[in-house]
Amino acid sequence: MSEQEQSKGFKIETSSLRAYTMLGALILIWLFFHWQTGGTFLSSGNLSNLMLQTSVTGILAVGMLMLIVAGQIDLSVGSVLALAGGVAAIALTNWGYGLGVSILLAIAVGVAIGIIHGTLVAYGKIPAFIVTLGGLLAWRGAIKGVSHSETVSVADQTFKTFGQGLMTLGTGWGLGALAIAALLFFAFQRAKSQKDYGLGEADYKKELLKTILPIIAIVAFVVAMNSSGGVPVPVLIFLAVAIFGTFVTNSTTFGRYLYAIGGNSDAARLSGIDTKRNILKVYMLLGVLTGIAAIVFTARQGSATPDAGTLKELEAIAACVIGGASLMGGRGTVFGACLGALIMASLDNGMSLLNIRDFVQEIVKGAILVAAVGADMAGRKS
Repeated sequence: MSEQEQSKGFKIETSSLRAYTMLGALILIWLFFHWQTGGTFLSSGNLSNLMLQTSVTGILAVGMLMLIVAGQIDLSVGSVLALAGGVAAIALTNWGYGLGVSILLAIAVGVAIGIIHGTLVAYGKIPAFIVTLGGLLAWRGAIKGVSHSETVSVADQTFKTFGQGLMTLGTGWGLGALAIAALLFFAFQRAKSQKDYGLGEADYKKELLKTILPIIAIVAFVVAMNSSGGVPVPVLIFLAVAIFGTFVTNSTTFGRYLYAIGGNSDAARLSGIDTKRNILKVYMLLGVLTGIAAIVFTARQGSATPDAGTLKELEAIAACVIGGASLMGGRGTVFGACLGALIMASLDNGMSLLNIRDFVQEIVKGAILVAAVGADMAGRKS
């Protein structure tokens, strides 16, 4: 086996080990809170609420992960979420626009801001930290100006469905069956491609065994959600975004470019990758996902407020780092970011159920974030 193949195998094993470690940590957190809350934490009703809490942060974390992988950062997504959600609510309630136009306006706001940030960072050579820190202040001021610092209520029930709606029980099972079928199909394709590319005989049994735990997780998820009334629409949107993000990072040239740019920007540029254009594109993509998150958040709250999304950018960054992404760029997975978002939401939910005071919750989450970054740096040294 060549040195390159050994290195690749080591990276895959390290990534898998990190994923299993995070899953083990999540299970321990769940069992601890379930024990401390007298069985309330893992009840179907609380699990549904937990997934709702995860959805907005998870959507933002998918976009943030792609940005961090490229060696960039965005500190303004919380303010952009507030502005995009505010524009959608105002367009729907005050300006008399329809549902479709209001949703498109929210996404357009995110894309426009992504273009501004990406242009300044990629072509203006201004550090991303400074550009987005300025954006954090500027876009928060913009929503205060647009809304006159007032709460804008949303009465449209169809719009609220994006944040509060539940799928029917049959639809939940249908979607679960589709997810299982997709898992089996991709397992078959992986085994087949191994033979097609001359990497050995197709090991269908091994690939099918890998799908057992995900299939069990899908069935358990649908059972839990249906027990509390159905799969929430925001969770479905979050899962769709996660699948999209996984496809982009794993199966597209653009995704591979992001890892190359984050790993070594100069080497990527010298190899022919247009680093500036790809950085601009990833900021635009984050803008799209922030617009979607803004719709879900505003619909769930039933109103838009000037202080909506406060600290959401830090939650998204923390989810990525806890999920194994490196702030130095070049490393991280969408699965890890989503798992990190679920861990953060689990801590929030569990500590709230235990009536732990807010300042203690913030100290705990801050300590976990620092520990995750410390572990990343120690791993890089080793």
